[in-house]
Amino acid sequence: MPLPALAQGGPICERCDLTLNFTDTMASGFLYCPHCRQPLETIELGGFPRGVCPDRHCGFIHWNNPTPVVAAVVEHRGGLVLARNVQWPAGTFALVTGFLEQAEDPAAAAAREVEEELGLRATQPPQLIGHYPFDRQNQLIIAYHVRAEGEIVLNEELAEWRHVPFAEVTYWPRATGLALRDWLRGRGYDPQEAPLPLRS
Repeated sequence: MPLPALAQGGPICERCDLTLNFTDTMASGFLYCPHCRQPLETIELGGFPRGVCPDRHCGFIHWNNPTPVVAAVVEHRGGLVLARNVQWPAGTFALVTGFLEQAEDPAAAAAREVEEELGLRATQPPQLIGHYPFDRQNQLIIAYHVRAEGEIVLNEELAEWRHVPFAEVTYWPRATGLALRDWLRGRGYDPQEAPLPLRS
């Protein structure tokens, strides 16, 4: 999932002025109405600031709801599989993650992402660990434990992978890291917190 490349924010589409700004956790999102091109105004609706089109005939509201993303704690041959995205710095490994497809069951999405990114097959239905907010990307992480088998073959999104024994895993104190921590604690391990990787 190529998210770290957007870590500095700024315009990502010159034609539509779509801007991602992580300093305010993407509170603005759109600068202009995608329907009529009017500059959006910030108005509090439902207790949160929203981008609202001032044209009363248009009525567009940018609710900026979080995007659901699945994450997989992949158990394979007695250890965990962690992977490094091609856009991440060397030494940065995390869980396999991905977006849901339209009308896709989240558990099925977790198994699909493991197969697409690692070439591994789930040996049983993925088990829900929990859900975790990831404010920096305005995402809701839905995390699953996936027991998998097969030979690891990375797709184009991943640069490398590691097998890590359960007792040696550390976790980041955010989103997918918290899911990993909770899963390990549920199996009697005491994982230690690691510092978050530096953002470029």
